[in-house]
Amino acid sequence: MSDDLLDEIEALGARLTDARTAIATRIIGQDRVVELSLAAMLSGGHALLLGLPGLGKTRLVETLATVMGLSGNRIQFTPDLMPSDILGSEVLETAPDGSRAFRYVEGPIFAQLLMADEINRASPRTQSALLQAMQEREVTVAGQTRKLPAPFHVLATQNPIEQEGTYPLPEAQLDRFLVKIDVDYPDRETERAIVLATTGGAEAEARAVFDPESMMAAQAVVRRMPVGNGVVDLILDLVRACRPDNPDAPDSVRKHVAWGPGPRAAQALMLLVRAQALLEGRLAPDQSDVTRLARPVLGHRMALSFAARAEGVMLENVIDEVAARVGRVEQAA
Repeated sequence: MSDDLLDEIEALGARLTDARTAIATRIIGQDRVVELSLAAMLSGGHALLLGLPGLGKTRLVETLATVMGLSGNRIQFTPDLMPSDILGSEVLETAPDGSRAFRYVEGPIFAQLLMADEINRASPRTQSALLQAMQEREVTVAGQTRKLPAPFHVLATQNPIEQEGTYPLPEAQLDRFLVKIDVDYPDRETERAIVLATTGGAEAEARAVFDPESMMAAQAVVRRMPVGNGVVDLILDLVRACRPDNPDAPDSVRKHVAWGPGPRAAQALMLLVRAQALLEGRLAPDQSDVTRLARPVLGHRMALSFAARAEGVMLENVIDEVAARVGRVEQAA
């Protein structure tokens, strides 16, 4: 590693520590949720936050927009939301001289940090309107392609699919999310701190630590961080072991998994293990980062068979078993 890269990593690590301190003034507890959200943004990707209403998902996204210095918009997804409500549309205008022309009115997707709130309440057609934007950072409306601001991130919140009025996200769109983050109930002491901090006369306000330029510079540093061959091999072994058509996959995968993760999962792990190491003040990722990120990266890129669901098999348990087995094999090698 060059001295210049070493200095950049150390400086960025200190700045990220400052950012996490700023976030903690408004987000109490949920350290792992904050860490994964920041890791997704440092990796240049999108995150899907899954949890019941009222757990602070919206507050987290608003705080991240402020601290990371990004322009933000929020879309509340509802069953009657149309694609044009997200992407924008052309309107016919009449000039003072009587001539008419179409003018494009940008939709809320033209932001650096888009909060897609309760994304699975919208119809599949509207959900799919985000596909091109999330992958290619551009939208096509009325035959014309328009670039989105840089950097561009989508942080979407999703209600549990068992709730009434929700639609499952299509597999192609789920795969565009770099990571899925489970937001759980806080413990008693954390909930006590939340109640006391948010019901007083004034609430703490977040402050900007990054700006768009420094955010993109941080993403470039993450991509330049070195990754050892052992970590790369573990990533590949883990992803490939989760595919049921792989003859070397564990019995639990071949028996219970309907379809497994594609190469995009390995790409996501390569980026996220670097960001994870950076957030923890380390100069390079190790194998423990891979196993810790297995659930958030693979959980939405796999599906259980109907028979496995009927038997009550949990996908998280299958992923944990594979990660543990692959990790042991790698250590033995």
